[in-house]
Amino acid sequence: MGYQALYRVWRPQSFIDVVGQGHVTKTLQNALVQQKISHAYLFSGPRGTGKTSAAKILAKAVNCERGPAPEPCNECPSCRGITDGSIPDVIEIDAASNNGVEEIRDIRDKVKFAPSAVKYKVYIVDEVHMLSIGAFNALLKTLEEPPRHVIFILATTEPHKIPLTIISRTQRFDFKRIGTRDITGRMKQILDETGVRCTDQALNIVARAAEGGMRDALSLLDQAISFSEGEVTEEDALTVTGAVSQSFLTRLAYSITEKDVAKALDIFEQLLSLGKDPSRFLEDMIFYFRDMLLYKTAPGLTEALERVWVDDEFKSLADSLGQEDLYAMIESFNAAQQEIKWTNHPRVFIEVALVKLCHRENSQTGEGSYQELMQKISSLENQLHELRERGIAVAAEAQPSAQPKPQRTAKRQFKAPVGRINSVLKDATKQDLAQLKGQWGQMLELLVNQQMKSAVALLNDAEPVAASGDAFVVKFKYEIHCQMAMDNARFIEALSSIIQQTIGKRLTMLGVPEDQWASIREEFLSSQSNDGTMDKQEEDPLIAEARKLVGDELLEIKD
Repeated sequence: MGYQALYRVWRPQSFIDVVGQGHVTKTLQNALVQQKISHAYLFSGPRGTGKTSAAKILAKAVNCERGPAPEPCNECPSCRGITDGSIPDVIEIDAASNNGVEEIRDIRDKVKFAPSAVKYKVYIVDEVHMLSIGAFNALLKTLEEPPRHVIFILATTEPHKIPLTIISRTQRFDFKRIGTRDITGRMKQILDETGVRCTDQALNIVARAAEGGMRDALSLLDQAISFSEGEVTEEDALTVTGAVSQSFLTRLAYSITEKDVAKALDIFEQLLSLGKDPSRFLEDMIFYFRDMLLYKTAPGLTEALERVWVDDEFKSLADSLGQEDLYAMIESFNAAQQEIKWTNHPRVFIEVALVKLCHRENSQTGEGSYQELMQKISSLENQLHELRERGIAVAAEAQPSAQPKPQRTAKRQFKAPVGRINSVLKDATKQDLAQLKGQWGQMLELLVNQQMKSAVALLNDAEPVAASGDAFVVKFKYEIHCQMAMDNARFIEALSSIIQQTIGKRLTMLGVPEDQWASIREEFLSSQSNDGTMDKQEEDPLIAEARKLVGDELLEIKD
């Protein structure tokens, strides 16, 4: 084929042609001048940002016969041979199709041979993240200590998939998305060289549709040139990229502001009839109102605007809308964008969003009503002041003031569930309590791991004091901590689940403040002694023997 795509014809051949990656090219140029060439590089970043092009330029620069120099001459036999691919010492490998261990072992066996035509043998491995784990392991030692005549350049769009052992053996350079202005400038340079005419608005549309990729921008520009007739216009760029023109967006925004539902739906229907994608339409609307919000809050940041040109219609619409209106529109369209991902009828959700926005109360109207209300209040205050100066008592002031109601100062007191606590004490055993206390610290750590640090803080001064087969009692030092813990249903449920996982049974938690616990315990022991129903089996043998020797009157039991 005689024709080549623009991105192939205008592929960068020197570092100065690599657009928007000055932080990378400057570092590499300084390393070339100072002759501090590393044995391995890792170029990572989005697609179409110049990773492979920079790798080939670096391969030419280190092998240039006029080096060391910050740029390859592109005239010597080495530079020309690397450019046209005729020199076998610069090897480009596609890791997506050569990702096995055998291919990497073949490289490992061949690196020991000296280059035949140039000074350095350069391996450019594209999409290196596609290599298998075995292939990475086979590459490790060679990548760390290759022969002096070998340079590895790895390129990838997904660096997180590369093992850290590989990354640590390379110098990493992160390529960033190219700015709209840089893409536009490069396309203008190409169009001036080729003699093709293109409007500035069309270039901006193509640059923004490329989303930071120079190769994508040149592919879209190539397509727009083929679609156009003599000159690439705004409509040509919109048709090729599938974007929505600003005039449509402005008309739709005006119809929403005027609360004209029929007009808004009619404009949306026209867009669909032109073959526009609903999701792309929502994205354009979101960025349109985002740019309007930036313009209203920071008019000087016109360079930060993504999708609009600041014309008279845009300025007029921005003045008529408040910030609350813009927030609501962005949120509504963003919600619709999320909804259409899970439906086969995206049109319905967009129409619903348009109807809701048209029926929404305008915040400017609300601000006007607020101002009117404040004016009326001010007028009434002035009239009241005049009446007081004339000595006329106002009805509200003439009446004796009512006796103010005493404020309630008594705080709410936590009442422990005495009946339920007594039930636990009746069935309590020392074995159950010892088992619970033995696992208490581990349970608190599990609660912290479940992001319940604030609830665990309430248990710092608390401890289990009684436990039975189905419930346990926790004594809190402070009453407020007890109340907060027992009112937190989520915390109690989480603690019960952890207890079930730890000791194998589900227990109900009962809380009691320290001051109330002493009286409840004493009353329970007293009632059990009077009724003669103290469980002898569960009583400590030492305490039972002491009771026999001295009697209950002289016996005092302390924990």
